[in-house]
Amino acid sequence: MKYIILAVSLIKDMRRCIRKIGFCLLAAVLSWCVILGLIVWRYGANDRATKSDCIIVLGAAVQGTTASPVFEERVRHGIDLYRAGQAPKLLFTGGIGDGQAHSESSVGRSLAIQQGIPATDILCEEKSRTTKQNLSEARVVMRQNGLTSAIIVSDPLHMKRAMLMADDLAIAAASSPTPTSRYRSLKSKLGFLLRELYFIHHYVATGD
Repeated sequence: MKYIILAVSLIKDMRRCIRKIGFCLLAAVLSWCVILGLIVWRYGANDRATKSDCIIVLGAAVQGTTASPVFEERVRHGIDLYRAGQAPKLLFTGGIGDGQAHSESSVGRSLAIQQGIPATDILCEEKSRTTKQNLSEARVVMRQNGLTSAIIVSDPLHMKRAMLMADDLAIAAASSPTPTSRYRSLKSKLGFLLRELYFIHHYVATGD
């Protein structure tokens, strides 16, 4: 009987210990996510643009020949930086999405030309489907054209992950988030932030 009581007591102690460990692990994970979220949020709040060889506009969805509101704002910001003399070339990224006939970069190029940007100052890559591919293919275009530095344009909460990737790809780059991002409400920003937290961990774990 004594051994049974002792065994029950040990089981109870183990359960309490497991619960404590589980609670501590959960608290650690939540704390890490909050810290990383603050880093991502604060990083995207600052424009670090400096004079560079080109402006890389990261792709986003298009519908036919029409840019999504998100992509349109990225294109507009890229054009603003070009007109401000921050770089002599615009480099649009993004391939053809599922069910689409036109690449994201070609739609961005058309928008820029409509806004009076000379076609000779616009470069495109049309192979990429992800942020990592955007930057990897942009690097190829940069090397082909003798460009060594870039300003990367995207939505504020996307900037930290994009810059991590640019650094890993050895692209000398500065970040310039769109000041008119379509993600304006707190709800939409938090949704974007949660996705970014997932994709940052995914990138660290897989490299993609």
